[in-house]
Amino acid sequence: MAKRSVFDAYFRFLNLAQTVHAMPCVPKLDASEERLLEALTASWHAGHTLTVTETMALSVAGAPATVHRKLSGLKKQGLVSVDECSDDLRIKTVSPTRKALEYFERLAACLEEARKR
Repeated sequence: MAKRSVFDAYFRFLNLAQTVHAMPCVPKLDASEERLLEALTASWHAGHTLTVTETMALSVAGAPATVHRKLSGLKKQGLVSVDECSDDLRIKTVSPTRKALEYFERLAACLEEARKR
């Protein structure tokens, strides 16, 4: 019975997440952008801010040129910031913005709601 409960909760979460994604205030992301944003934010949450070079090496969104294009799109939507490193101005770091964290907070609320039911 426990497996069925987890299975049901997962699909409740997916339904709730679809509702969040349909909201006009939520950024519209394609699958690659979403995976890239998740990877960047997960790394940041674990205490490691990625550089642009490290980000481009991630395979979650495709080839480096694709990752760079997706990164530019995330920046235009205000979901990530790209800042110069104070130690070396040639190095730029990528961080999630408040808008990105709010997006994940909404999804986390969906997960919590799905778990409760």
